[in-house]
Amino acid sequence: AGADRMVLTEQLAVMDLMALARFVLLPEDDLTLAEVLKGPLVGLDDDQLFEIAYDRGGKSLWRSLLDRASEGGDFAAAETFLAQMLARADFAAPFEFFARILGPGQGRRRIAARLGNEANDPIDEFLNLALEYEKNHPPSLEGFLHWVDAAATVVKRDMEHTRDEVRVMTVHGAKGLEAPIVFLPDTTTKPQKGAPFLWIPAPGAAEDEAGSELLVWPVKRENEVGPCEVARDRSHLARDREYRRLLYVALTRAEDRLYVCGWETYRGREDGCWYDLVANAAERLDEFETVERDGGTVVQRLATAQTAPVDVSGRPTEIPPRGPLPDWVKSLPVPEPVPTQPLAPSRPSDDEPPVLSPVIQEIDGYGLVRGRHVHRLLQLLPDLPPPDREAAARRYLAGAAGELEPSREEPLIAEVLAILEESEFAPLFGPQSQAEVPVAGRVGDFALAGQIDRLVVDDDRVLIVDYKTNRNPPKKEGEVPPAYLNQMAIYQAAISEIFPDRSVRCALLWTEGPTLMPLTDTVLHKRLG
Repeated sequence: AGADRMVLTEQLAVMDLMALARFVLLPEDDLTLAEVLKGPLVGLDDDQLFEIAYDRGGKSLWRSLLDRASEGGDFAAAETFLAQMLARADFAAPFEFFARILGPGQGRRRIAARLGNEANDPIDEFLNLALEYEKNHPPSLEGFLHWVDAAATVVKRDMEHTRDEVRVMTVHGAKGLEAPIVFLPDTTTKPQKGAPFLWIPAPGAAEDEAGSELLVWPVKRENEVGPCEVARDRSHLARDREYRRLLYVALTRAEDRLYVCGWETYRGREDGCWYDLVANAAERLDEFETVERDGGTVVQRLATAQTAPVDVSGRPTEIPPRGPLPDWVKSLPVPEPVPTQPLAPSRPSDDEPPVLSPVIQEIDGYGLVRGRHVHRLLQLLPDLPPPDREAAARRYLAGAAGELEPSREEPLIAEVLAILEESEFAPLFGPQSQAEVPVAGRVGDFALAGQIDRLVVDDDRVLIVDYKTNRNPPKKEGEVPPAYLNQMAIYQAAISEIFPDRSVRCALLWTEGPTLMPLTDTVLHKRLG
């Protein structure tokens, strides 16, 4: 499965793609063309490459291939493929160029057939780099190749997926992973080279004092005396502890079997290496044995209880008969109801009346902007002391990014303040009230998702108030548009489920005027049928 970390430009799949890109940029590069022809994207063998490369009379390899393409067969297919790539290279961006090769051109399938499925990881990362390059640079194929080469991108692969394959990993990369069989191939060496710099205590400084250590560079080993020698010993101790800690990580990655391997140089194994640590510990166990294999090789084996045969003496020899299956196993489950589209009372299906007077010819969407700002101010201003409300309203509208002309701001502020200063409306904005209350639930067979402009909850009643910014509002309940009545009826039904022990009333607050219009239960109940 490859290593857990890889340099992208050193992966064969990426090298094949980059070789093809270099060929289309410079077809006279014979060596690059030979790499492409032998690679999985074209697939010529050694004999075929020799036919077009040997004794070609000074012609380029590309010209020789063109001459042999008239014979048909693999040479004609190779020439057709490369000619298409040459034609596309002049106008295709890097990602488009490679994506077309890998997808419709069957390049990914050909590469995976030769290199295995693990080639997909570097290919995907290569395409991601092409996208990233195009976001920040002109889409140049030559520029992309130079950028990838200069970056030397290192990719950390996701090794957590267990498949039928071998994973080659560092100990650090194996943290948190397990496998049935684990090999430790390099256990006879130890890290020797220490850090060139040392930290030593500063003269006269307390241990926890800031700046209590000095950074020292001894240059040579013989210069490490006194505090430097102590610091070097401390550095080696930390290194050895980390070396042993990594051994623990390596030993605990195996689920069933662990092979501790290594090779000896002419100097032999290094003292205190992983191999010696494991062998010395295993020799003290009774299960440790030496086994001679075919060919005279000798291995040392620690067989634990996991390899003992399974005791099946206590298991029943016959499976007891089971009773008949219940009827529900043979019948299809009852289909679950498909949720309907949630009701949005604030956006009723009925036609809404115009918010503006038809006399005012405004085509810039002012009505929607005005209504939104009125709602927002009626939400924010009641929480402020009355003397501060006008200034706060001006600051809010000043931050509205020019949505309102200055001539329209003053009437809007006056309209909102008139509502807040009206004594009749004081209970709507008292401590028992809440602004912009989201409500969700079910009304009959329908789901509900809406937001109530103002909700007042007392000990024995609940009042639902919705703001309406229509010009020339109706004077009687019978003149209220059906869309508004539907909206309030839905809200009343939902809130009644939440507060079953209290009476739930509804009202419309017409901001022009202003006027509070209570709605009778009789009218609202008719809207729900």
